[in-house]
Amino acid sequence: MDPDGGQLGIKPLPEALLIARNFDLDLVEVAPTANPPVCRIMDYGKFKFDEAQRAKESRRKTTQVGIKEMKYRPKIGPGDFDTKTRQVAKFLEEGHKVKITIMFRGREVYHAELGKKILDKIAEQMGDNAKVDNDPRLDGRNMVMVLSPNKAKKQSQKSTAANATEDAVAHAADEAPNPAPQVNEEGAVHAEDED
Repeated sequence: MDPDGGQLGIKPLPEALLIARNFDLDLVEVAPTANPPVCRIMDYGKFKFDEAQRAKESRRKTTQVGIKEMKYRPKIGPGDFDTKTRQVAKFLEEGHKVKITIMFRGREVYHAELGKKILDKIAEQMGDNAKVDNDPRLDGRNMVMVLSPNKAKKQSQKSTAANATEDAVAHAADEAPNPAPQVNEEGAVHAEDED
């Protein structure tokens, strides 16, 4: 194949190399298993660079979903609880999964229902923004629950916001005031936009 993608036909190797040198390009074997093997005349350095750029671009478009962790205690105060829960909501909004851990000390582990109550309260406060991946379970001295962002809810919010913006723009255009007519020194009235 020539640099423009056209077929040159079946050529012996020395002749194909000569054609590539005349174009000042490289002869690259594209399909070695074909019979006869298929080669292409191209700038191999540019091809590798473009391929690396495409790979880099595709990596940039992927989102890194990490697991964030928030630790609570059974005797947490309401202010600390609210602060940590707001942080959990922020992590979920950013698209991260959140592992919530209740840490028990000493005899607190015998009152696992207190930890379960805290985890249930967190899940209730997150509402439709999150779904529970792993239900609360006791793991040694810790009780663990994993929340993940509710993507269906997020998509519906985006579409609702887009529709509201379009409606607001259309409504503002309908209610835009007409320019006042201009009166010249002789008392004649004329509009700005008339030409």
